[in-house]
Amino acid sequence: MIPRTSQLAAAMILAFATESAFANSSAYTDLDPELVGCQAIESDNTGGTWKCQGYGDYPFYFKEGDLRASVFYGPVLEILIEDGFETFGPFNTTGKKIEWRLDADGRPIAAILRYFISDPEGVAADGQVLVVSRVAQADDGLSCVVGYVDARSNTNANELARKIADDDAADFACGYNEAMWYGKRGASAGMTSSYLPESLRQE
Repeated sequence: MIPRTSQLAAAMILAFATESAFANSSAYTDLDPELVGCQAIESDNTGGTWKCQGYGDYPFYFKEGDLRASVFYGPVLEILIEDGFETFGPFNTTGKKIEWRLDADGRPIAAILRYFISDPEGVAADGQVLVVSRVAQADDGLSCVVGYVDARSNTNANELARKIADDDAADFACGYNEAMWYGKRGASAGMTSSYLPESLRQE
């Protein structure tokens, strides 16, 4: 007979192994501020749209207009590439790294990107917000912002953003669900600005 303590230890090891096997993980890719290697879909003096290499077969689409940035991820619907724009009211730029959250099968389900938000008055430190987005899949084409985390007001901002990505992104209904702020939100975070085509609304 196996001692009860050994049985408990074996059960704990099995539970840990099972949990680890199904835990989400992260992969990182670059977002070059000069968009080197990206394909210009359209551009002019005020901005444009670029298709860039993302994670594996999942590209990302970088959009810029009036000194504001918007990013969509995965095999995105054409109407979303053309007309969608999710950003912040104040001028902003993005960080240089995209964190992709992968499910147990290694499929990217969410992306996390840091935005730097300018202070309109120029008297305070710029805001920093982690923007969590749904990654479009081949069978739906839908990418949109799922949630926001103020990186200056939350010491656990990265962990919080990953939890949002893992818990909410895959089932988030773009055009119907509303992206929310999580954790503490300071004054430097800025107001969000979002437009998604009405045809994306999920009934």
